[in-house]
Amino acid sequence: MQIREFQEMMKQLYFERDSQRGVEGTFNWLVDEVHELGDELKGSDRQATEKEFADVIAWLTSLANIMGIDLEKAALSKYPNKCPKCQANPCQCTF
Repeated sequence: MQIREFQEMMKQLYFERDSQRGVEGTFNWLVDEVHELGDELKGSDRQATEKEFADVIAWLTSLANIMGIDLEKAALSKYPNKCPKCQANPCQCTF
């Protein structure tokens, strides 16, 4: 499944409800899920961690749907198989 296909699936499943919740409410759900992922990263339950990763990408996708953002296009535009800062693959940036 491509990112665009996943985004369309999420739109079919949740767009009406997410639209009613609005950008701010959906963003708040995303933030909550990121916090839950952070908690799971400290543990050792791989299945629970995987589920939190899935929740984060689902809520991010729902937010993009509400905003009319094509996630696949946005991601590939910013990250076209090279680092957007140093233009190298792999990244050669120094931190």
